[in-house]
Formats: sequence, structure tokens, C-alpha cells
Amino acid sequence: MAKYLKLLLWPFSLLYGAVTGCRNFLYKQGILKSTGFDFPVIAVGNLTVGGTGKTPHVEYLIRLLKEYKLATLSRGYKRKSKGFILADTASTAVELGDEPYQYHRDFPEVAVAVSEKRVEGVQKLKQLVPDVEVVILDDAMQHRAIKPSLMIMLTDYGRPFFRDFILPAGLLRESRQGAQRADLVVVSKCPPDLSASEMVTYTSQIRKYTSAGTPVYFSAFKYGTPVSIGNTRTIAENILPLTGIANPAPLQEYLQQQGYNIVKAYTFPDHHTYTLKDIVEVKREFEKYKDQNISIITTSKDAVKLTDGRLARLTKELPIFYLPIEVSFLKDAAIFDLAVAEHLKCMPAIDKI
Repeated sequence: MAKYLKLLLWPFSLLYGAVTGCRNFLYKQGILKSTGFDFPVIAVGNLTVGGTGKTPHVEYLIRLLKEYKLATLSRGYKRKSKGFILADTASTAVELGDEPYQYHRDFPEVAVAVSEKRVEGVQKLKQLVPDVEVVILDDAMQHRAIKPSLMIMLTDYGRPFFRDFILPAGLLRESRQGAQRADLVVVSKCPPDLSASEMVTYTSQIRKYTSAGTPVYFSAFKYGTPVSIGNTRTIAENILPLTGIANPAPLQEYLQQQGYNIVKAYTFPDHHTYTLKDIVEVKREFEKYKDQNISIITTSKDAVKLTDGRLARLTKELPIFYLPIEVSFLKDAAIFDLAVAEHLKCMPAIDKI
């Protein structure tokens, strides 16, 4: 059935691809302007819609570049605000968006800003925080008005861009040839035991679309110990996962591998804005199983929204935990780190790593 649906949608994909291809051509020819800066602007992006793990990779870069005065700039997807905003102590997830607020919460030393217009956003960041040395752009691969000094492209191991198709038949935002703009490619969400032969296969497929010699790396998620944001510090074996992410399956699989018993999973769309109704429904479901000693587990990205504003009163009454997540490179982590360091050394007045 899915195959026939793709065939039906294929003409629309051709049209969408023609529009995005024309736009990319105009930028390549300089007819549409792309603005660069004289300091490091590192973009983390992808060719697809849906989650490829950009947030943990941005956080990896923040930890890697901690010796610099850093700033992050995001669009602030699904935030309830508009224009440029620089995060401060009064900022909320509703105002900034879930991912920028997560950066703001976890890395208070980093200047965090949101803006639909990235060029304007970088300019305002430098005006308001003049000592910023490096700006990290979150999800900016298709924002062609800005020209990053380094483009890091992610592609999901489970759905690599070289097997995907342009919207709406697939999930690609543009053609596979967009990978030519990548300076580094990271295959994300890999199984920890990924074989060397499969890495070679993926690399050869990716390099059919990238510029010659573009480095390809492989990363996996490393989960930490569950952190309580509710009314207990001890997590139960029976759990109720609560997620609003693009693909909750890897998380659920990991939890089962760790010996947790999933009683029921609540899954919402990516970047879901939780409402009081949602939490009341979850609480009602929890009440059905509380005699079985059950806990609710969520992601870091969801936790920033669940503990924000008027929801906090209800969520603090429940045994809710979030699962910290970090990026771990399967091989060549030092080489990736060095590639980023060498890039910064090539920029004016930047030499700290």
C-alpha cells in the first residue's frame, strides 16, 4: 500500500523538488544573496523533516567548545512568540521553543537566542553579546540566506537520506544533492554495535552525493540515569513512556533492553505543546496502574515543557523522570573534534583548542 501511495505522490514530489532546486540554483549563482560572517558560525542541519538528533549534537558541540564564549541561534520551532528573542532568567519553553529552552536550562553560560531570520539573528546576537566568539545554528541547512563557516549534516541511520525521497513521497526537504553543501556528515542514531563493513557501505553511498572527500562519522545515543522531575526519586520497573518526539521507537526499545516493562506508551507528535488536558489524561491513566508501582518516563526535550508554567503543578504530583541523552561517536571521535578545532583555528583571532 505504501508503495502505491508513494507513486501517487511522486508528481507532487517532482514539483516540490523543482521549486527547491530552483531556489538552491539561485543561491549557488549568487542571484539570491547568502551572507557570511568573519567569525565561526557552525550549522547543524539535515536534509529531512523529522528528528535526526540535532539537539544532542548541538549539545556535544557546546561541551566540545566550552573554552569559547558560545551562542546558539534557533528558529524556535512552534514557540508562541515571534521575532528575535535573547533568553534571560524569565524565559520559558513556550516563548523560546523546547530545544532552545533546553540549551538555556542546561548551559546557562551560553547565550541562547531565537529568530526566524538567521542573518538578522546573528547580527543582533553580536550587538547584544559582543564577546560571543562562536555561534552554533540549530537546524539551518535549508536557511540559505545565511552562509555558515562550517556545515555539519546529520542523517538518520534508520532512514538515511540516500534511500529517501523528496516530500511528500518521502521526507526530504530538498534533493539528495543538497548534501554537497555539507563539510562534515554524521550518521546519527546508529546501533552501538554497527559493523565496520556497514560503515564502509554507508560512507560510499553518502559520498555519491557529497563533495569529494567529505568526512563521514557515525554516532549513537548514550542514555544516562533517569532524573526525577516529579514526586519521587526512585523509578519503578513498570513505566509509562510519555514523548513528543519524531521517533520514540529507539527510546522504547532501549528502555525494554534495560529491563523496564512498558505498560502503556503515550506518544504525541514531534514538538508537541502539552496542555492541561494532556496531563490530566496521563494522570488518569497513571491512576489505573499506580497499585503496580509505575513511573512515567520522558525525554529531556519533553521535560522542559512538562515543568514549565501551569503544567508544573500537575507534573510535580506524578512520579515523572526524564532520560538524559548524549552523543557518543562509534569511532574517530578525536578526528571529528580535531576537524572542528582546525576549522576554528582558520578563523580570525580564534585559537583556543
